[in-house]
Amino acid sequence: MEIVLLVIAILLIIIVLLQSAKAEGAAQIISGGTTDLFKNRKERGAELVVTRVTWVLGLTFFIICLVATFL
Repeated sequence: MEIVLLVIAILLIIIVLLQSAKAEGAAQIISGGTTDLFKNRKERGAELVVTRVTWVLGLTFFIICLVATFL
């Protein structure tokens, strides 16, 4: 179970680092550029896939951690 958890953690780190568009928006908060920060953008294509994979990996990581705690 620890090996599966380690693999999921590494994949989660990699997939979060691939989400560059949201990171650029967060950097604008610090620098003061808020022109496109609060604009509603719809995710499409690869960005949508990356977001969904992040959600799935995050939930899987959370569930495995809960199961490992109570075993």
